[in-house]
Amino acid sequence: MEWIDAATAAERLGVKPATLYAYVSRGVLRRRHGEDGRRSLFSAEEIERLARRGRPRSQPPELVIESAVTALGVDRPYYRGVDVLALAETASFETVAEWLWTGDPAVWHASGDRGAATSAGRGGDPDAHSRADRATTTPAGHTTEPSTATRRERGGEPWRCDPDEGLRAAITAQRGLPDDLLPLDRLQVITTVLGASDTLRFQLDPASVTATARRLIAGLVDALPPLTDPQGDSIAERLWSRLCPHPPTPALLSALEAALVLLADHELAASTLAARVAASAKADPYAVVLTGLGVLGGPLHGGASYGAERLLAEIAEPRHAARAVAERVRRGERIPGFGHSVYKNGDGRGAVLHDLVKRAAPGHGGIAAGEAVLAEMRRRRLPDRNIDFALATLSAVSGMVPGAGEAIFAVARVAGWLAHAMEEYERGALLRLRASYTGPPIK
Repeated sequence: MEWIDAATAAERLGVKPATLYAYVSRGVLRRRHGEDGRRSLFSAEEIERLARRGRPRSQPPELVIESAVTALGVDRPYYRGVDVLALAETASFETVAEWLWTGDPAVWHASGDRGAATSAGRGGDPDAHSRADRATTTPAGHTTEPSTATRRERGGEPWRCDPDEGLRAAITAQRGLPDDLLPLDRLQVITTVLGASDTLRFQLDPASVTATARRLIAGLVDALPPLTDPQGDSIAERLWSRLCPHPPTPALLSALEAALVLLADHELAASTLAARVAASAKADPYAVVLTGLGVLGGPLHGGASYGAERLLAEIAEPRHAARAVAERVRRGERIPGFGHSVYKNGDGRGAVLHDLVKRAAPGHGGIAAGEAVLAEMRRRRLPDRNIDFALATLSAVSGMVPGAGEAIFAVARVAGWLAHAMEEYERGALLRLRASYTGPPIK
């Protein structure tokens, strides 16, 4: 066997000598000492094999795609340059979706949302005004802020799934499904039927895709089984009536709308990357959304909110939180709704939504359970909450059906998927990744 010194091995791999020793400590490479007992020697065969295979990675390789839709900051995303935490305070979901699709500042003025229009012009600062100066009193006597129950202005007509033949077909298609089917599973069925019923689905120009996006989001919501009468025509109001058997308070409805805004896009999340690949192959918008939905339900993505819902459901009293967390740690499980691969120091979206829910329903048992879990996670020095945990808290406090968090996530993210799809339609090239082959030698 041929042995080479560290300098030669490092040069062949294109790494620093220190990296060689890191490979040794991780078991990637073997080494032996030279006759003088000081030099490190490496197997030339191992080095050559590693050079051909590529460097070992502790994290998945990053794929970089140019996009003007969303940028990720230290603890929050920015939709076309606008701070999403500022948008969550006042903007409607419909207006934010239009902004993602078009990037036209006129959407803020058309909606009458002067606060969001200002944010679009200056980048947004959610802490620019003192919260204490804006406190008001609700009819129930609770102190709250305008952001928890503010009326969000919308421009234009309510979004509808017209013509409604597809909507009727999507409702009919669910009649044989189990009554306890999770909403996300229903959304996949609805998307398939709506797409099959839309003869214009292959029109991929921006105006056509934007019109399809409005119809699709409206259809996804309206085809879900109604549980109560909607309080209005907005997507948030109609979605609430499909996920909760009780009418909303203004503050909780505003929290739901904030959740839709906060979740509308998140750069190249797993589901968005999958959706972009589909769009790059010129798949129609319904197929793009169906691709995203298939990925979204994974427990490491949008499905994490369902796991967090189940965690909160186990905690009948705050004192049970420690055991619920301890059991998951003992089994080696992730605590759903905590930690984020991008926001290492905390997810600002989760903090904002959790705060909105707390102020919307002070003293609720679901809030107490959530606070107990947060305290236990801090005691163990485990990762901070993310948007999925806040979403689960909203679902628990509102009395929504199981899996409601996933449905909120999915409906919101359709806006982002189709914004990214429009970029791929315009780019006109197939996204084709390459594999780093690690199999047997090629003969």
